[in-house]
Amino acid sequence: MQKNTLILFVITSIFLVCNSCKHSSKTTNNPTPYRTTDNLPHPYDTKSIKNFSKVIGWKDGAVPTAPTGLTVTKFADGLSHPRWIYVGNNGDVFIAESNTILKGVLKIGAKVSRKIKTQHIGESENRITMFRDENKDGIPEKRYVFAENLNQPFGMLILNNHFYVGNTDALLQFDYKTGDTALVGTGKTIVSLPAGKHNRHWARNIIANKTGDKIYIGVGSGTNVAEEGLDNEIRRADILEVNPDGTGEKIYASGLRNPCGMAWAPGTNTLWTAVNERDELGDELVPDYLTSVKEGGFYGWPYSYFGQHEDPRMTAQPRPDLVSQAIIPDVSLGAHTASLGLAFYTKKAFPAKYHNGAFIAQHGSWNRKELSGYKVVFVPFTNGKPSGLPEDFLTGFKIVGSTDSEVRGRPVDVALLADGSMLVTDDVSNTIWRVTANK
Repeated sequence: MQKNTLILFVITSIFLVCNSCKHSSKTTNNPTPYRTTDNLPHPYDTKSIKNFSKVIGWKDGAVPTAPTGLTVTKFADGLSHPRWIYVGNNGDVFIAESNTILKGVLKIGAKVSRKIKTQHIGESENRITMFRDENKDGIPEKRYVFAENLNQPFGMLILNNHFYVGNTDALLQFDYKTGDTALVGTGKTIVSLPAGKHNRHWARNIIANKTGDKIYIGVGSGTNVAEEGLDNEIRRADILEVNPDGTGEKIYASGLRNPCGMAWAPGTNTLWTAVNERDELGDELVPDYLTSVKEGGFYGWPYSYFGQHEDPRMTAQPRPDLVSQAIIPDVSLGAHTASLGLAFYTKKAFPAKYHNGAFIAQHGSWNRKELSGYKVVFVPFTNGKPSGLPEDFLTGFKIVGSTDSEVRGRPVDVALLADGSMLVTDDVSNTIWRVTANK
C-alpha cells in the first residue's frame, strides 16, 4: 500500500511539473534571478477588477517614509498635476504639469468609479513651471511659468541651444539659452506623434544619447491590447529615434506597451526603460518591468507578455513569428504597479548601496484587488546590470491596512539634483518631495 502511494505521488508530481512547464517553457531563455518568467499565473486565474484608490492627501505634516539615514521634505507645492521633472545643467528644475483628459461617456463613468477623485482626471494645466534655487540650499527661491498652452506636455530636454517638449501629439523645439525663465512663441513641431481618439497612454518622454546627436521618444500604446485595431497602434508601443532636427526617424525598439521612464545605465551606452504593462488578465498579470533596450528589439506587445507568454486576447490575429522574437525583460516590478519614472543614482550623497542603482516611481494600481505600487522602489546595479531584487525606497503613499483603498499620494517621476538629493513628483497631492542624506 505504501509502495503504491509513493508511485502515485511521484506520477502526480511529474504531471504537475510538466503542466506548469506548458505555460513557462517558452520563456526560459537564459532568465536571470530577477525575472519571474517561470512562475507567472495563467490568465484569468483571478478575476480582473477595478479598484480605484481613494486619495486622502498628506495630513498633519505627514511626509513619505525614506530609509534610515535619509530625510524627506517638501520641495514645492501648489502645482497642478506635476508629472515629469527635468533638471538643467545650471540647476533649474522644470516640472511638466499635465493630466489625463476624459470626455463624454468616459468622463461620466470615471466619476461613478471614483477615478476622477483618485487621479484628478479632468482638466490638464498644459504648463511647464520652473523653479530656481539661487543660493543652492535645496529650497527654490524663484518660481516661473516657463511655458503655457501646451498639449499634455511630459518629457523635456535641453540640447544645442534648444528646449524640447514632448507634447502628446508632437515633439516641439524652442529656442533657448541657459538662464531663460520663459519660452518664447509656440515652438516648432519637428515630429508629429500619434494621439487621436484612442490615446490611453498619452505621455511622451524624451531623452538624448550621450553624444547629443539622437533623441529618443517613448510612445505608449493607444489602447490596452490593440482592441481598437492595429491601425490605431502605428508608431505606438515603441521607442522612436530621431535626429535633433526631427529627421531620420526610425523605430529603435518595439512591443513596449508604455515605455515611460528612460535612462542610460552608468558606465555603459545601454538605454533602460520602465514599462507599464497590460491590464485585465488578473491580479498578478502582467508584471510591469525594468529592462535594457536592445536596438531593433521586440518586447511582445500586444501578442505576448514577459517574453513569449501569449496573450489569449490576440489569438484571432496571431503572430507566432513575433512572439518567438519577444525579449524577456530584465526585472519584474510587480503587476499593476504603474511603474513610470526612472533615474539611475549617479551621485555620491546617498549611502553606497544606492550608487549606480535604479530608482523607479510606481504610480499605483487600479486593476488589482489589493493595491500595488504607490511607492518608489530601488533596484541595485553592479557593472551596469541588475544585481538584486527590487526593494522599497520611498513609502507611506499607501495607507497600510485601509479597508477603503486609501492613499495619501501617487508618485510619478524621480530626478536628481546636483547635490545628490532626489526629487519625486506626487501628482494627486500637487507636491514635489525632496529626499536628502542626513549629515
